[in-house]
Amino acid sequence: MINTNSLGFFSQFYFGLKDYIKKIYQNSNFYEKKISKTFNNHFQYKPSPHLLSSIIKFQNKKNRIEDFGVESIWQNKMSTKDYEKLNNFFWFFSLDLKSSKKTTQSVIKNWIKDNGKYNKKSWEFDVTSKRIIAWLSNHQLTYEDSDKEYQLIFDHMIQKQTNHLLNEIKSSNNLENKLIGCSAIILTGLAYKNEKNYLENGLGILKNIIKSSVDNQGFTKSRNIKQLVYYLKYLIIIREWFRESQNVIPEYINESIYYLGSGYAFFWKNISTDIFFNGNYQSQNIDFDQYLKRFGYTFKNDVNELGGYVILNNKKIVLVMDVGSSPNKNFSEDYQYGALSFEIFSNQKKLITNAGYFPDKRNNLNKHSKGTALHSTLVIEDFASCTSKRSGKNILVDKGLKVSKKNIIYEKNYWKISGLHDGYLQKFGTIHEREIEFYPEQNKFIGYDKILRKNPKKEIKFDIRFHLYPSSKVMKTQDNKSILIDLNNEGWKFKCDNYDIYIDNGLYFGNKNSYKDNQNIFISGINKENEQVIKWEIIKL
Repeated sequence: MINTNSLGFFSQFYFGLKDYIKKIYQNSNFYEKKISKTFNNHFQYKPSPHLLSSIIKFQNKKNRIEDFGVESIWQNKMSTKDYEKLNNFFWFFSLDLKSSKKTTQSVIKNWIKDNGKYNKKSWEFDVTSKRIIAWLSNHQLTYEDSDKEYQLIFDHMIQKQTNHLLNEIKSSNNLENKLIGCSAIILTGLAYKNEKNYLENGLGILKNIIKSSVDNQGFTKSRNIKQLVYYLKYLIIIREWFRESQNVIPEYINESIYYLGSGYAFFWKNISTDIFFNGNYQSQNIDFDQYLKRFGYTFKNDVNELGGYVILNNKKIVLVMDVGSSPNKNFSEDYQYGALSFEIFSNQKKLITNAGYFPDKRNNLNKHSKGTALHSTLVIEDFASCTSKRSGKNILVDKGLKVSKKNIIYEKNYWKISGLHDGYLQKFGTIHEREIEFYPEQNKFIGYDKILRKNPKKEIKFDIRFHLYPSSKVMKTQDNKSILIDLNNEGWKFKCDNYDIYIDNGLYFGNKNSYKDNQNIFISGINKENEQVIKWEIIKL
């Protein structure tokens, strides 16, 4: 019998050999000839750069390319991140149109001279995709008033890079990179009007991405809110390219935008800031809202539940809870193990939060931010509610969880959200059930966390954590049964009569790839029963 270690070794060996063969192939003359098969067609549709303002931060003060020291920037030693930024050419979007066209075009010619043949470093999939978009969208500097010789080189290079994307896109595992790749392929097809191969292939791949990664409610299967916004932004850009180039917009693009836009409205209709679940962290959507308004996009959504999230609100209080099951492992790279966790907003300020997400997968904090203890929910024996395994750079769900028995009541004077999950069933024979009630007239939350065990064989330790926003101040009462919370001069009391309450230091990952110290309230105890109920209250003073 072959053990799991042997299988792991053979798996590593197989993928290592596959990558080695692929490397040899892509650096061969055969691959060079394959991607160099281009057509004699000129750049015709010139996309407006401002169509990308939802993903590009256009600076008020533009830079002249002459000020960059273009002869030396390629020689400088730089980090991988800076190298990618330089080679994706998105910095072209910060150039003043008064910049020298001759200088800009010479930069492109020099890049082609050094990188015109495929090399892994400067031809990374997402880097190449962005470079195509940047070159075509900045045509006023990259193409206009150029001679025929340069135009031939430029046209050939755009097509050659697009051929590379078409060759690579099906094997790419990163959905967001695939979406950028699709966008670049489609833009090439629109820019070179007589060549339908790029357009048809790009649209076909895009349709498959949407079909495979978006559910029938119009929400991304990853349950990642940030990914939903990412999809929406790029689909709108593609739609605007079609409209500007006077091409018929495919109906599935219109439909996808409608459903994804409804999801966007669901999350941001009454919350001015982000909720921290499953890959999300702080971002500013004001610019995107202005973009939508400028291009005539209006989205509405009046439901209370979508994508495994429940949002109940009035003008002052918002309660958000994760009542969704874990996604399929293929869509779980940004999933966080916080089933039944919740957040509370009071007057647009976070009272109870999750700790947020650290997206840099090269950092150990990425794995840490996924942990159940980093969420406002119950933890058994310091274990996460899902098990995970590493796949390349990503940490994926190995054994997931299912949320069931969801119940939502949303009335003027009474709210309730409840559900249970089986994430601790296999390891500890334990079900976690949570019920949260809110009484608007009293500004009072009552929570019930139930630990259900069919065959308790031994005692198990549990913790229930309630993470606080970094600026919140807390003070413990003498009886250890209450904690006072000062939320920017707004007073709240956390109360639990039957268990001691503690204050602990933690980490807050609300801002991208950074962290702050924060505090969390937690209840700790030992489970000895078939059914144990832990009741707690949060009351406005």
